[in-house]
Amino acid sequence: MPSLPTSAGRLAPTRFKFSRPEGRHYRSVTVYEGEAAVMSPNRNIGRRQVLRFALSVPLLSTVKLATAGESPTVAFGTTAVFLDNEISLLDRWSRELGATCNADVRFVQRNSYREIDDLLAENRLDVAWVCGYPYVTNPLTMRLMAIPDYLGQPLYRSYLIVPRNDTQTTHITQLRNRVFAFSDPLSNSGFLVPTTELIRAGIRPTSFFKKSFFTYAHRKVVDAVTTGLADAGEIDGYVYDTIEKQYPERTRDVRVAWRSPQYGFPPIVARHSLDDESFLRIQGALLGMKDHPEGRDVLQRLNLDGFVPDDDQVFDGIRRLVAILNSGPV
Repeated sequence: MPSLPTSAGRLAPTRFKFSRPEGRHYRSVTVYEGEAAVMSPNRNIGRRQVLRFALSVPLLSTVKLATAGESPTVAFGTTAVFLDNEISLLDRWSRELGATCNADVRFVQRNSYREIDDLLAENRLDVAWVCGYPYVTNPLTMRLMAIPDYLGQPLYRSYLIVPRNDTQTTHITQLRNRVFAFSDPLSNSGFLVPTTELIRAGIRPTSFFKKSFFTYAHRKVVDAVTTGLADAGEIDGYVYDTIEKQYPERTRDVRVAWRSPQYGFPPIVARHSLDDESFLRIQGALLGMKDHPEGRDVLQRLNLDGFVPDDDQVFDGIRRLVAILNSGPV
């Protein structure tokens, strides 16, 4: 995401390093403070106390940060896993949603589902477009708001893709000792589905492939298979269909070898602490997109029919896959 603009009366972005290490590295997040200052986890105790306070403030929080005459700000999280390099689309979508729900909607993009899930858990995002896998495993931090309507249903499939000249492969179990591309460790279609297909067949996933890796973007799975970096990969079927529709040259050298059963489409969720008034206003803006030209234009670019009210039962299939993953060999 590009740097967010600041103006008088707005909160300016500050980059902080915070002590939630992954290995030996620290991930950066944007914290909105009144003055710009970079805080390091290696600074003195006083600064660490300031940092801990800053991290308790929701990122771009809603109504509470609005001053008189100013629209509330809504932080909407997305990932490159799902919406990769779609800055112009997100800009149009933010304006469309903001005009409808009378708020300053700002998209906050991160590279993985884990980063978005962490920000939701820390009350540092208001809403986010997540995957069904982290949604069903984080019931205390995510509240279902809306589900995309795709081809008339709130459902989608996972696709196994291979090079077009591979005419033999029809299932992941045929790919022993091959190189495989997953999308994200918390992706239903790009990790959970293919992994549980192996477990169902009595195969230990961690010893099956010659090599496997994560691309952290569904469309990069297509690129990995196209260029020969991977012999096969698993991708969100909606993303694949959208790429094929909008950029057909990118799928010309790959083939869909297998399609999964249908699962609940990656939902829009809210942090559990979001107040009901804000929740309903944002939900109404999403559900009403199909009712006016600007919203329909964004939906067309998203390749969606619209958004439908929450229906938690559509994610029961993913819950069953999680149970298989937790009980099977890894």
